[in-house]
Amino acid sequence: MKKKDISALILLALAALFSGSCTKVLEEEPKNSTYVGQFWQSSDDINSAVAGNYALLRDAITSGNWKNVPRYFVYGDGVPANYFTIQYDGDGLEAVQTGDFTGQYNIESYGDWTKYYKVIAMSNLLLERVTNMDVSKFTKVDDPVSFKNKALGQAYFIRALSYFFLTRIWGDVPLVTSTDEDPIAANFLGKTPKKEIMMQIESDCHQAEKLLSWTYSNSLEAKVTANKGSVYALLAHLYLWRATTSNVATSEPIMSDVNSADTTITKLKAMGGYRQVDTAAYYNTFIGKSSEGIFEIAASEVYLEGSSTHIASFFLRQADIRFNSATYSRFFVKPEYLSTHFSKEFLGYGWVWNTQALEWQWIEHPAAAGETVYIYPNGVEQEVTVTASMLKDSTDIRNRKNFTDLSIPQPTCVKYHNVNYRNNNSAYISNNIIIFRYSDMLLLEAEIALYRGDISKATNIINGFRIRNGGQQLVKPNLSKDEVMYQYALERGKEMYLEGHLYYDLIRTRQYPRFITWLSESRFKQEGFYWPIAPALFKNNPNLGQTSYWVGKI
Repeated sequence: MKKKDISALILLALAALFSGSCTKVLEEEPKNSTYVGQFWQSSDDINSAVAGNYALLRDAITSGNWKNVPRYFVYGDGVPANYFTIQYDGDGLEAVQTGDFTGQYNIESYGDWTKYYKVIAMSNLLLERVTNMDVSKFTKVDDPVSFKNKALGQAYFIRALSYFFLTRIWGDVPLVTSTDEDPIAANFLGKTPKKEIMMQIESDCHQAEKLLSWTYSNSLEAKVTANKGSVYALLAHLYLWRATTSNVATSEPIMSDVNSADTTITKLKAMGGYRQVDTAAYYNTFIGKSSEGIFEIAASEVYLEGSSTHIASFFLRQADIRFNSATYSRFFVKPEYLSTHFSKEFLGYGWVWNTQALEWQWIEHPAAAGETVYIYPNGVEQEVTVTASMLKDSTDIRNRKNFTDLSIPQPTCVKYHNVNYRNNNSAYISNNIIIFRYSDMLLLEAEIALYRGDISKATNIINGFRIRNGGQQLVKPNLSKDEVMYQYALERGKEMYLEGHLYYDLIRTRQYPRFITWLSESRFKQEGFYWPIAPALFKNNPNLGQTSYWVGKI
């Protein structure tokens, strides 16, 4: 993609390849055969189609309800309710934080998978057409074979990523891997078991890996288009999701998939050239295209791709974004999140009743807020009344950088605050949407270690993150596997806050009982963490049924 043509190519591809919106599920109709024959002729046509595919992907994950709340963050961060609060604003979205996904506006928008299938249809069309194109048509590129491979590799990756999103949200979903000359007349499809969906994702990733390279020939494409690193990051998440959700009746993961995730991350670390951003430049990671970015959705205002409905728009207030009339934002950080994730022990001496020895003992112990204890700095006794601030890990840079308004009941998240203004009167957020990054992969290694029973390795990885970020509360040695898994969930909650992963982390690790009040063990084992399907999608299709948990509930 040429620098000055990115937006134009996206518009061209969207206009040329799709018209109107889909009225029925899985009916994505490209232009007629005559037009298609005219279009698929050159490298410029392929560039336009690939750009259009990325634009459709971006539209799928950033679309939402009529209030424009982006679905990627609702599914991945908003549903658990323990990370931030959604205030009422007429659309009923706050209900999903109680586990009720059946509200009319929610089921009609977030229960609708149509936009993901538009991406898949475009990927299928690319794979079919580009495969059949002779490289002699690519006269404007230096290496026609490499150009063709890259286009195919990106189509495989985008299709795999789309199906990964679909199966994490709905479980069993229809599987479509080919185009049809007359899709309107094609038979309606039923759902395919999630096991087969994940096999298809894995297969697509392996195809993409063969076709893509680790590096980028064009710096403008770096991070925001797929390379081998993008594929390996997706595979790592796929393997761990499959290892832990194929059979929700057990908490024991499929170790072959755990091992595959481990070798995948090892290869990514060895070959990808990624590195964590120095914490002194903390926000660079979330503006985008940093050294630790693996795959991101472009949202840079440099190319007029910024968003007025970025997830940040629902957090930022008057102090952070011009023209925002809200004194309080619609979304705000839960104070309980901050106190749970950024807490530390304060140790002091005092008299404690020993229930076994049946006597008072003068010992050092963790003190609670309001408790008076004694400390001995430099050997000198000092009486201290513990305050709430003493129990906060306020030195952790993720606490200091990501959150403001800490003195009021509705703290603000400023993780994304790169605000740009068009014509000095419209505000647009210019932070890329980070799908996969290097720190995510490094933390997954701790999860893998815990599944293998290597508690010491997991503890060291978690503590490495806390030390790197200036945290004061390190994981103690000799904790149980479950205790360290809880600490891992806390660490993911600090590091990956508002990046679309946290709900799925809690499902994988089985830490949901400690965080998601509405998700009971019974509901979990009925796979009630999946979303229902919008009834409009299958009411005319006898082969498509509702998500199993939601049958009879909608």
